[in-house]
Amino acid sequence: MLHHIEIYVSNLSKTIEFWGWFLKELGYMQYQKWDHGISWKFGETYIVFVQTEERFMDIAYHRCRVGLNHLAFHAKSKEHVDAITVILKEKGIPILYQDRHPYAGGKDYYAVFFEDPDRIKVEIVAPSE
Repeated sequence: MLHHIEIYVSNLSKTIEFWGWFLKELGYMQYQKWDHGISWKFGETYIVFVQTEERFMDIAYHRCRVGLNHLAFHAKSKEHVDAITVILKEKGIPILYQDRHPYAGGKDYYAVFFEDPDRIKVEIVAPSE
């Protein structure tokens, strides 16, 4: 079981705006908040976002470099994936692999893929049938 994950971000305000609605939709509750960070918790697992110090901002994040590639979350159902997809589109957040959506992960993998403000890939995956 994952205890927590901590991610440093380039703009904490944009991160809070992006992740706040999404994590709430998945059942996470805001857990902690301080001047340079915030966390959301689901059960005993929490996700922390911390503002990167200016002195470390010289090299931008890219998911294809060494390090985190993406975060994948469980959806309640295919309908939940579809509802999230609608919200993403309403918010102007581009859907990745649009030409293969919602089966970009394969014929038995129903999901939506998108990116956060730092271009960390995020996906929400429906349960297997």
